[in-house]
Amino acid sequence: MNRDNFKKYLGTKDFYIRVFAIALPIALQSLISIGVNMMDTVMLGTLGETALSASALANQFITIYQICCMGIGMGASVLVSRFWGMKDMVSLKKSVTIMLRLCVGFGLIFAIATALFPGHIMRIYTPEEDVIYQGTRYFYYSVPAYILLGLSLDCTLVLRSVGKAKIPLVCSILGFTSNLFFNWVFIFGKLGAPCMEVAGAALGTLLSRILEFGLIGTYFFILDKDLGYRLRDIFIKCRDLMGEYLKISIPVLISDSLMAFGNSAVAVIMGHIGAAFVSANSITTVTQMLTTVLTQGIAQAGCIVTGHTLGKGDRDRALNEGFTFAIFGAALGLVAGLIIIAVREPVIGMYNIEESTRDIARQLMNAIAFILVFQSTNSVVTKGVLRGGGDTKFLMLADVLFLWVASVPLGILAGLVLKLPAFYIYICMKIDQIIKCIWCFGRLRSGKWIRGIKGASGSIK
Repeated sequence: MNRDNFKKYLGTKDFYIRVFAIALPIALQSLISIGVNMMDTVMLGTLGETALSASALANQFITIYQICCMGIGMGASVLVSRFWGMKDMVSLKKSVTIMLRLCVGFGLIFAIATALFPGHIMRIYTPEEDVIYQGTRYFYYSVPAYILLGLSLDCTLVLRSVGKAKIPLVCSILGFTSNLFFNWVFIFGKLGAPCMEVAGAALGTLLSRILEFGLIGTYFFILDKDLGYRLRDIFIKCRDLMGEYLKISIPVLISDSLMAFGNSAVAVIMGHIGAAFVSANSITTVTQMLTTVLTQGIAQAGCIVTGHTLGKGDRDRALNEGFTFAIFGAALGLVAGLIIIAVREPVIGMYNIEESTRDIARQLMNAIAFILVFQSTNSVVTKGVLRGGGDTKFLMLADVLFLWVASVPLGILAGLVLKLPAFYIYICMKIDQIIKCIWCFGRLRSGKWIRGIKGASGSIK
């Protein structure tokens, strides 16, 4: 690569202005969310490892639904960002309608399953009866929260896709801070409320979901004038766009859903290793999320910016920007890994846990610092650029294949059969990130990831 090409791949001032205008509000929103989750973990950690493990494992199942909604919403985001660039508002509204219908359908399925089989779900993750009991209490208040969570998340993704990332940020700030307050009240029984412990964390989350959806739903369905989407649009006919939506979005949904089940399988492995491993992973997961919020924002910005650029018909520019995003992702992963090493001891010291759990947490943080370089690059390239180009079938294969063929079986072998140290167990469970990073970078270089998308009018870009 000569000097001029290298300079070209470093990006222009206009490129970074566009990216950060989208990425920073997303990253700040994620940071607030993770900060609240971290405080929840600290609050529950004061009640002991059983409460912390129960909440963490119950949320693994809820996270499956959340990832399904992310799949639905991110699939729609590919279409919405492209149609926004094409100025095809009819197709854009139809994409949103299909997304909302799927979101509610999945929410009902998960809510019914949680209401009818809470104990059975917890037993998938752990054999420890105390953890199962506490997790069942957590599930009781989580049932009504599913649809609210899904609608808030998908409305947020649509607004981000058209450059309105600040509105969801404001709604989330109010929702997340209220979550922190309600959890403090009901976990510990403050201000005259009953002391509900683990169940109090679930109730606090439900109340904050109600508030958050009330705010973002009001803006999305009533106040916003650029999209102009209204409740009556839920009933519009979408058959002419269904084929295009399914072609782009269903691979994303399948990919993210199977990844959710795969990650859940990883959680099952952890649960069967023991409560100490689960607790240690809960601590390290929050730290990892805090150090990768900007990466998540850049990845979503990559999808949106790529969609807008291709919607305007500028293929060469999209190709160059794809390499810029890849370089950016690798740099962010390296910085995040160094931060994890630097804050490892102070973070672990915040928790009231056994010394054996502390040792596991240290090993996991070392492993995370190594994996993050690959995971960050992979996230920006796959969830950002390639997804924005409409290459969702290829990504589905990459996501599912390496997780289920490599990570899950190697995790079982390392954790349950060979009983290796925590560092090597984590590397085995995340080996898909390394393989996928290399494979998908080759896809980026090929240019085959740029796919045409047909609107309701029949135009293709």
